[in-house]
Amino acid sequence: MSKSFQTINPFDNKVIKEYQFYSSKKIDTILNSANDCFKKWRKTPISDRTKLLNNVAELLEANKKVFAETITLEMGKPIRESIAEIEKCVTLCDFYATNADDFLSDELIDTDAHESFVSYDPLGCIMGIMPWNYPFWQVMRFAIPTLTAGNTAILKHASNVTGCSLLIEELFEKAGYPKGCFQVVLANHDQIEKLIEHDAIKAVSLTGSEKAGRSIAAIAGKNLKKCVLELGGNNACIVLDDADLDTYFDVMFNARMQNTGQSCIAAKRFIVTKGIYDEFIERFKKQTDELKFGNPMEENTTIGTLARTDLADILKEQVDKSVQKGAKLIKGNTRKNAYFEPTILENVNSGMPVFDEETFGPVAAIIKAKDTREAFELAHDSKFGLGTMVFTQDIDKINDYIDDIQDGAFFVNELVKSDARLPFGGTKASGYGRELSKEGIHEFVNKKTVFIKK
Repeated sequence: MSKSFQTINPFDNKVIKEYQFYSSKKIDTILNSANDCFKKWRKTPISDRTKLLNNVAELLEANKKVFAETITLEMGKPIRESIAEIEKCVTLCDFYATNADDFLSDELIDTDAHESFVSYDPLGCIMGIMPWNYPFWQVMRFAIPTLTAGNTAILKHASNVTGCSLLIEELFEKAGYPKGCFQVVLANHDQIEKLIEHDAIKAVSLTGSEKAGRSIAAIAGKNLKKCVLELGGNNACIVLDDADLDTYFDVMFNARMQNTGQSCIAAKRFIVTKGIYDEFIERFKKQTDELKFGNPMEENTTIGTLARTDLADILKEQVDKSVQKGAKLIKGNTRKNAYFEPTILENVNSGMPVFDEETFGPVAAIIKAKDTREAFELAHDSKFGLGTMVFTQDIDKINDYIDDIQDGAFFVNELVKSDARLPFGGTKASGYGRELSKEGIHEFVNKKTVFIKK
């Protein structure tokens, strides 16, 4: 196993920086520091913890340009999307600064006791294993509620966004969090299992692939440690005959193409009823033609590269196999290094990789449905359960389908997205547990029953 690794700019394939994996001794020091910090941090008043969130928000805003440029440099996201990512992190801090005290207050329960209540106590050090596609947002939505609940945190970030991970570590230090409260480990795959097994680690939060989720869940389960898993998805975007394309088409299009299609909650399968199908296809082709590829540091670039060249290899194989199975290529399916041309496929059906699997890139698989019922049946035909979106003007009719949706989210006339105010997570192969909202801050606490009888 190599002792070092490099971060590479996917746009020009140039090396950004070389890093050394941390030694076992250094990782032990970090774990002990997190454990020592927890003993004091857990007793810090919630009001003091939420004040630090305001410091984080101010630093994010003040350093927005530097943070955004690092995101774009390391994973290729257009700069304006990187800036939007940092701005979203600010809203996250504001949300928990406002609400954490209420979320963590003792819940009084009326029983035959003199006093009985549920207290929400921190667990200890929580390990976050985070992906590269939203290098700041994914980390912050794990770290902010976790730390605010009184836990400490250790981050194992994707190696290709190591610069981002170290900036986040520095961010929490500058915001005034105590030494050991939030730390980064530069660890290889062999070291991850030892980390999870360590007594200092009390639980794990993973955002990543289904394969990674199964591996981490097995390790955590073997060691009787809780985990929250936010895994892949192949969300359906259902477009019914009465959908208002004039109002909502940009939303539908962005549901696939934002972040260059590298999002677990992206619309990966467009299921369009026959009455609106032709118009939808024409609009999709036209808007795809208008995407501008270029240097992601330039404001007018609207589509970037994929984050790594191997990701483009995987996506090309998925598209090619689908075409071999009968999918009709309308546009795209060319690539150069990490760039993958925005791609449109018709005649897609179950059994093709672009229908069955998660496609992490700008590939739109479009399926024609004869009516609303068939559209929902096709949407349900998935091992994933992250989210479904539907576009229609008949809200009353859609209410009849809400109970049938088994996913973690169901959005009507909006793309599936994460929002600090709402719980976020999936079902089936998309994982379990919830992030964000009140539910997210309660994932890594001991919900302790206290019963006092005189």
